[in-house]
Amino acid sequence: MGILDALVKALVKEQEEEEKKRKRKGIKATREEEEEIKLAQEVATRIAELERRKGALEAREKLLEEKEKEWEKKLTEVEEIKKNEIARLEKIAGLTTEEAKKLILEGIEKKLAEDIARRIKEAEEEIKTKAEEKAKEILIEAMQHGVTDYVAEYTVSTVHLADEDIKGRIIGREGRNIRTFERATGVEIELDESNDITLSCFDSVRREIARRALEKLVRDRRITPARIEEVVVRTRQEVEKIMFEEGQKLCHAVGVYRLHPELIKLLGRFKFRFSYGQNMIVHTLEETKIGVQMAYEVGANVNVVRLGCLLHDIGKVVSEQEGTHVQIGVDLARKYRLPEEVVACIAEHHEDKPFSSAESRIVWIADAASGSRPGARYEAHEEYIQRISQIEEITRSFPGVQEAFAYQAGRDVRVLVKPEEISDDQLVVLAQKITSALEEKASYAGQIKVTCIRETRVSELTKAK
Repeated sequence: MGILDALVKALVKEQEEEEKKRKRKGIKATREEEEEIKLAQEVATRIAELERRKGALEAREKLLEEKEKEWEKKLTEVEEIKKNEIARLEKIAGLTTEEAKKLILEGIEKKLAEDIARRIKEAEEEIKTKAEEKAKEILIEAMQHGVTDYVAEYTVSTVHLADEDIKGRIIGREGRNIRTFERATGVEIELDESNDITLSCFDSVRREIARRALEKLVRDRRITPARIEEVVVRTRQEVEKIMFEEGQKLCHAVGVYRLHPELIKLLGRFKFRFSYGQNMIVHTLEETKIGVQMAYEVGANVNVVRLGCLLHDIGKVVSEQEGTHVQIGVDLARKYRLPEEVVACIAEHHEDKPFSSAESRIVWIADAASGSRPGARYEAHEEYIQRISQIEEITRSFPGVQEAFAYQAGRDVRVLVKPEEISDDQLVVLAQKITSALEEKASYAGQIKVTCIRETRVSELTKAK
């Protein structure tokens, strides 16, 4: 920039001298020369302006450099002060910087944890409320689908006779006819002064065969040992056919096909089986419809629930095998190679085992919904009171027992013992003894859970002030 400036100045100076010479000689400059002079002057002016701006920028840059150095100095001083103050605070608080950070973070985390816990609790309460409402809707809708128009035929255990003559024929010479009938059917005949014959047997199917056979003999009036055996055999075949047909109807009504024939035959026995007055076919049909609808609503495996509901009580109609109806049902399901999920539904429908799946819970809920609805089941009040009282009396008869209470229709017994007479080790032995006594003496269905409780309390009073 300096060399260019010098050249321009020299050019301008030279043109000015030329102009002075012309004026002295009286010679005018040409137009081109005038334009050159004018252009040189403009360039000189611009260069002067640029030089001025350059000087201003250099001065400003120098000022900024000085200010930057000043700020750097101040920052250094601030850092030194900060460092000294932190050291002084650490000395006063007895904490290092890291420890202070940790303490602050812990306080923030605690505050956040309380806020998060509160929000979670609110969300859980809201979800619980909505879940209860949804569960009620699902259960009500499922129970509406479970309504059935099946009419149960209650088993009749008595046969009315027209006259005394037919009663004598049934008894036969020296009682041989009645002995033949009892041997052929497996039921006991009870005669009284009236014209009614009572058939007594724990097996409802045998009782039904005996009732039908006896009615046929009464109508035929030809009652001999050979005739009795013939009629009983034919009647047994008829009842077995009826049971198979009823089993098929039940399976088809709930949408189950290609089930093993032996299982179908056992399901047909439900026609003549009652639980607290509720016919087993009605109960199974209702429960399966309720369970299937619930499975659809909650997205569970519908086929598993269908089979679980259908077969959950099948052990009740098997009299040839010992054990609870739950265990018998599980054995049957495994015998005929049903899926393990269905076996679990049968095994867990009375909560004998913890629930292993949503399907098991649905079967349990459907069973309870069908069995506990108003009017589904009944039990004579006197018989119920007698059974509960018998269980409690047997339990109270043991030494050291303070009180006993039977719950859930006698299926759960709570025993309170005297702690000064029964030790913790003796408590286990006492529970086993009570269980054995109930098995021998009590009348009950299913299983009884015995819970012995030994409680020790110590209380003291403060001095009065």
